[in-house]
Amino acid sequence: MKTTILLLFLMASIGCFAQKHKAENIILISVDGMRWHEIFHGADSTLLFNDKYNNQDLESLQKKYWASTPKERRQKTMPFFWGTIAAKGQLYGNRDLGNKVNLRNKYWFSYPGRSENISGYYDPKIDSNEYPNNPNENVLEFLNKQNGYEGKVVTFASWNAVGRIVNRDRNGMLVNLPGEEVQGTHLTESQKLANELQHYLPEYSGKGLRFDEHTFALTKTYMTADHPKVVYIDFADPDRFGHAGQYDSYLDSAHYIDAMIASLWKMIQEDPFYMDKTAIMVYPDHGRGLGDQWTGHGSGSVHSDETWLAAIGPGVTPIGEVSTEGQIYQDQIAQTAANLLGFLFTADHPVGEPIKTISQ
Repeated sequence: MKTTILLLFLMASIGCFAQKHKAENIILISVDGMRWHEIFHGADSTLLFNDKYNNQDLESLQKKYWASTPKERRQKTMPFFWGTIAAKGQLYGNRDLGNKVNLRNKYWFSYPGRSENISGYYDPKIDSNEYPNNPNENVLEFLNKQNGYEGKVVTFASWNAVGRIVNRDRNGMLVNLPGEEVQGTHLTESQKLANELQHYLPEYSGKGLRFDEHTFALTKTYMTADHPKVVYIDFADPDRFGHAGQYDSYLDSAHYIDAMIASLWKMIQEDPFYMDKTAIMVYPDHGRGLGDQWTGHGSGSVHSDETWLAAIGPGVTPIGEVSTEGQIYQDQIAQTAANLLGFLFTADHPVGEPIKTISQ
């Protein structure tokens, strides 16, 4: 009798664990240099109405992005975030409500921020975008070692430094970078076209970059054809347009990244491999300055350590915009992602605690 009771208890415990961790797949999306202000406020009037930062005519910009209240403006800028994630997921980082997301690292720029996100660790030695291969183990390669995930973890990036940040030389995972084509003897016609199209637009803001729509096309066609279980997408356009001082294009990039995430979500709901089994986490690698400092970031630009986080999918309680005071950090993203899949991320370095309101 005792044995029977014990077995029933164990089966119930396993069932509860499986129900708690419903996600079998996860998509991690990094949005380079996207401020929390546009996520929660929409268009910034001090920049939108400043001819210095816009090439488009003001009337068309106002029609696309301006409204009298922040809630209306953010809905126009990112309709999927505020129509779907706010209803079915979680949004962190509205500092007006005392809800804060910050970097742990003190540098507040791209390589250190991305490294912190995927390794769950702030390494003070990583202090340059030219830093060589990342010595810190990351959650992607950890998941790639787990049963059923081997060879099913992939990265598609708009910036070539991501190859060093993920350290594909060490782990051998698929990391597709600007100018690189997806390889295979049985590529779909859509994959062949995505490979080709990335070569038909000029490089911008220097070498080693491609426009985010090409990264998206390569990612989505690969997901449809090969069904990876863990996907890391690294978008770069907001940061590039930010540095260029083009606020209109910066808003456009936020708007179409929102639309691309919506497209992925729609695809997930229609594909039996992903449907009801796939979580998404979206976040930046750093913030930006305010006023005339909005074009830059780093320790010299106040507020560029302020970030945000969105999550949706199985295992994510649908609480919408988090309006309670609280503090989370970017080094918690990696463990949270692992927990959503039912794993405990361990590495050769300390790993940030999971965000309990997401992975509970």
